[in-house]
Amino acid sequence: MTIRRPISQSASIVKLSPQRDGHSATARYHRPAPIRRAAAASNATGVIDLMIIGLMLLAVVSVFVVPPALLTDWKIHYLSAGGNFYEKLHPATYATFMAWLLLLMRNGDPVGDINRAFSEARLLLLYMFCWFALLVQMFVLERPFTVIVDTFLTPVVLCLVIWRLPTAQRRPLIWAIHCTVLLNIVLGYYEYFSGHRLIPLTLGGDGVVVLSEWRSSALLGHPLDASGVVAAYVLALIVRPALCPPIVVRLPLIVFSLASLMAFGGRTSLMTVLAIIGCLAMLEILRLIRGKRISLPAAVAGISLLFVAGAAVFAALDSGIFDKMLLRFSSDKGSTLARYATFDLLSHFDWHELVLGPSPARVTALQGQLGLNYGIENFWISCIVQFGIVHTALLTIGLIGFMTEILRRASGGAWTIMLLILAVAASSVSFSSKNIQLAQFVILVTLLLPREPRRVSAPVAHGSQGLYRPSHA
Repeated sequence: MTIRRPISQSASIVKLSPQRDGHSATARYHRPAPIRRAAAASNATGVIDLMIIGLMLLAVVSVFVVPPALLTDWKIHYLSAGGNFYEKLHPATYATFMAWLLLLMRNGDPVGDINRAFSEARLLLLYMFCWFALLVQMFVLERPFTVIVDTFLTPVVLCLVIWRLPTAQRRPLIWAIHCTVLLNIVLGYYEYFSGHRLIPLTLGGDGVVVLSEWRSSALLGHPLDASGVVAAYVLALIVRPALCPPIVVRLPLIVFSLASLMAFGGRTSLMTVLAIIGCLAMLEILRLIRGKRISLPAAVAGISLLFVAGAAVFAALDSGIFDKMLLRFSSDKGSTLARYATFDLLSHFDWHELVLGPSPARVTALQGQLGLNYGIENFWISCIVQFGIVHTALLTIGLIGFMTEILRRASGGAWTIMLLILAVAASSVSFSSKNIQLAQFVILVTLLLPREPRRVSAPVAHGSQGLYRPSHA
């Protein structure tokens, strides 16, 4: 006997459509509109991401291969007087700002993105306030304001873009840094041994070519700029082995890059790097004395390489390859006297001139009288002469906040490059003139020395007492 269950009146009756050609009738209709809009938005986002990466690649490459000296050689009025407005900004600045604008448009909420970016890096607000005060001074005194755009604003925008990029999108930029820096090192060796300079070394923005300079500059434009970039690259290879894990590859690369500092001729960068390497070696020796374990093959290889490196150094010195660099320590052609004259320059101005900066024409005349044709080789004194004491103090406070924010987002070894930046700023024109040197250092730190994300294991409940243990799965 079969018992049939009565169908409830509240039950819904679904009428199935007949099958046609082996497919459901719903296959005749297109996808719903929300799905189509989501797919179109995803495709648009992917295109914008590719454009951002392309623009950032252009910015990174141009920072390391398109120096101001090359723009001057191409008859572009970047440093010299005259020309159109668009000639006064570096190509990396255009690419960086376009990438930032695309990044703001990517999510359709530019105001919210700016708010989130600066709320996560509040020290940048302090820096931007100091920069804006300097910009107001430029307009009030009717001076060219593009000087502070490439030098002080572009590095901040580079950070805002790089910090928002995921690891996969940063990888092409990292490869671009390695390729361009190593290309400059190879060209530096070529210029040193051949005596042929790729880009004419000019004096300031007047286009006067310097013919008596033996130091290489490669595609970085100036020997001191090239020395600073290569020195920072060497420190990045030393303090973060993850950049190039195999010791058999990393150690020759470090030696090859470090030796090029003798060709670029930057004494401050060379001595700073050697001092930092010595301090790091002493710290490692102390760790070994306190019981740090090291494998026997690694110890044997390290001792052997140490003796080989010592023999190579003595052989290079005996062959006279780097005699030109060694002579700079005994006869620097007036470089030390120029630094003394830099400090004497301030005594020629009264306090009224030093508060907001003296007249640029008077500064130029005094530089010629004191033999400072190559520039004022100290960042703070040069800033006082250009912007005055008030805005130099503000700019210094802003730079401290900016560097602190960079260190907060970088790995522990980034402090070595910050020491190098401080030494470079105290001994050369560096960031006090219109250049992209600060952007070069910022790119090296943010891309080569990022802070590794912390690996947090999911907590696992244990027992009724609410104890948690990390998962070992």
